Amino acid sequence: MPHHTHGSDGAHEHDEPEAGHVHESVDEGVDARDDWARRRRKGIPTDKQLLVVACMDERIPVEDALGLSLGDAQIYRNAGGKVTDDVIRSAALTTQYFDTTEIIVVNHTDCGMMSASDEDVIEGFEAAVDGDLDPALPELNIGDASLAEWVRMTDDIDAACAAQVEYLENHDLIPDDVSVTGYVYEVESGHLRRPGERVAEQVNERV
Repeated sequence: MPHHTHGSDGAHEHDEPEAGHVHESVDEGVDARDDWARRRRKGIPTDKQLLVVACMDERIPVEDALGLSLGDAQIYRNAGGKVTDDVIRSAALTTQYFDTTEIIVVNHTDCGMMSASDEDVIEGFEAAVDGDLDPALPELNIGDASLAEWVRMTDDIDAACAAQVEYLENHDLIPDDVSVTGYVYEVESGHLRRPGERVAEQVNERV
């Protein structure tokens, strides 16, 4: 029972508030853990309803750069942050069935996909592979595409970033109301910028 302090007239000078039942706070924690573990089955989207497509480069702190925490987004990383057929597959599934409403593409400066010529890459693959290939099998089948088209090296990272956004925006499997945005992460400065906005190349002039 709560403890009461009585004055000379018998009135209560102080009533301690009654605490809630302990099981209520325990139940909240149990429910939260169940939601976390079964969010796909329960139809709970990511906390930010966000998919991030980014380069696999180890220097790119995707979560820190975008201000994300665990649970905020689904993150797909591959060589160059390219919108490949499997990116489309994953993006289509998450936007149409997991309530994802936003996609962010993160490319970066000094990307390894800019470090070799198409000819060198093609020669390297052709030397290593005898016959057709399939990414999921011992043999790789890339259909009518050339090795250069399959690898998709990059000449201009800003143009490449803008192209990835355009591929997603225009694809029939991505709903029209999904927001798609692209950024370039500068490994030199540790910050994001929009494609084409190279601050160092701009000069302030008096107007």
